[in-house]
Amino acid sequence: MARVAGVDIPDNKRGEIALTYIFGIGKASAQKILSEAGVDPNKKVQDWTDDEGGSVRTIIRENHKVEGVLKGEVQMSIKRLLDIGCYRGLRHRKGLPVRGQHTKNNARTRKGRRKTVANKKKAVK
Repeated sequence: MARVAGVDIPDNKRGEIALTYIFGIGKASAQKILSEAGVDPNKKVQDWTDDEGGSVRTIIRENHKVEGVLKGEVQMSIKRLLDIGCYRGLRHRKGLPVRGQHTKNNARTRKGRRKTVANKKKAVK
């Protein structure tokens, strides 16, 4: 396992796929990083030389926000929304979808497991 930005990336995968294991790096940015470093994107991580691995690490360290820094920034953005009390902040606070999705039938990921509410019994005369 090669270690880049505090994450063990798999050795047996191609470079551009392996870099996507790092939070904050997708396929497009992985291709950009490898082209800047001069590494073939189809080359497996186990076949990288020490120089190639080092150049990839330095490019990520200098030019990209990844892992803890990026996660902290995302949390600070959410906290800002909560503090100013805007609509999106209220949705975050209630644990409901933030981006306008309907919640009548779906949204189980945000709302959690179903909580069954008992019906009121009809009075018998």
